[in-house]
Amino acid sequence: MRTITLSIVALAVSTATLQMASASQQSDSNGFIADSSLNILNRTFYFNRDFRNGGSNGAGTNAFKPASERNGYREELAHAFMLMYESGFTQGTVGFGVDAYGYLGIKLDSGGGRTGTFLLPVGSDGHPEDDYSETGGVVKVRLSNTVLKVGEKRVENPVVATGDARLIPQTATGIFLTSDEIDSLSLDAGHITAMNEFGSTNSDGELQIQYAGNVGDTVDWVGGSYSAGDNLSVSLFASEVEDTWHRYYGNANYNIPFSDRNALNFDFNIYRTLDEGKALVGAIENTTWSLASKYSFGAHALSLAFQKVDGNDGFDYIGFNAIYLANSLQYSDFNGPREESWQARYDLNMADYGVPGLTLMARYVRGDNIDYTQADPLSGFLIAGGDDENHWERDLEAKYVVQGGAAKDLSFRVRQATHRSSSNQIDGDVDEVRFIVEYPLGVL
Repeated sequence: MRTITLSIVALAVSTATLQMASASQQSDSNGFIADSSLNILNRTFYFNRDFRNGGSNGAGTNAFKPASERNGYREELAHAFMLMYESGFTQGTVGFGVDAYGYLGIKLDSGGGRTGTFLLPVGSDGHPEDDYSETGGVVKVRLSNTVLKVGEKRVENPVVATGDARLIPQTATGIFLTSDEIDSLSLDAGHITAMNEFGSTNSDGELQIQYAGNVGDTVDWVGGSYSAGDNLSVSLFASEVEDTWHRYYGNANYNIPFSDRNALNFDFNIYRTLDEGKALVGAIENTTWSLASKYSFGAHALSLAFQKVDGNDGFDYIGFNAIYLANSLQYSDFNGPREESWQARYDLNMADYGVPGLTLMARYVRGDNIDYTQADPLSGFLIAGGDDENHWERDLEAKYVVQGGAAKDLSFRVRQATHRSSSNQIDGDVDEVRFIVEYPLGVL
């Protein structure tokens, strides 16, 4: 059994026996029914992506940028109903419960020549399905402040993370352990055997990797986050993708408050990746890091960030959101081989100007010095002649959340991205608009 899998078992035993420092969540249980919740999220999603040069450069085999997108234009509109039920835990020393979800996606507007947004599944005839649905869930056990879940659920951590950037979220199947036995320390471990793509109802699909074409069958991880007071937190994670890579992650976040409305924040992220076993995505020795600073003053916030990829291959990742780097944006991740990128960002909260609930954001990132020519052919980053490449992305976003009344928490969000690149840069030239309307309803 692999080292990380052993670590998961050891973590389960040690955290279950600690039962110190924190009050026991299980001892405060009100029961399976009394602590249960049922929520419904309505989401309407419009997605428009225009490849200005007629299609992506096609250098990689990114699961979310398939060959079908190379026709140049994608536009779809769909609506989803997402029901999420979480039971409480039965009373006693050990508590038992279940979580379950049901998702339904409905086509509002699409066509055979406009698919590829991953809002909707596409049939064998090349046309989008009228609707699709998915159900799943986990059984869960709690001892003190330690919870073990087995089944299918969403996952969110720096080394393995499902995504929620399309109509219906991704999910993963496996074993999941979290523990909060010690004050200010949260532990997270797991073992995943399958994932599903956006626009898919397949619960036993292969693990999703963004750029390479192959990956091992399982992924294991163990890690945790520690808060040292109100202004400093650190995180450490280790993971192993079977026959693919070992990955280690670290984060430090430090906040300097000057007043109630003025603060300076620093956020540092670093990944170290080394090939493992059969090295299915090639030989890897990669260190990727980012440092971001954010100054908040009243309704305003200014941010600057720098990101660096140190390795002949770019930074690939499992799932859709497992990239906790400052310059991972709406369209591009700025994760090419040897890439260096800078970001400037401005945020504005309009509550100070009489419009509570409205927030605005603008950011610009430029990446340079990308060298695809030395990448391993298995990595998905190799481009002959792709030396000294560059690109930039500009994102604009506005979001409004209704603050009261019958429509409280109804939100409207528009996101626009423009991406331009040199001739051999992997992401191509793209204009993109997303408009998302969400209305959450609490039933229980």
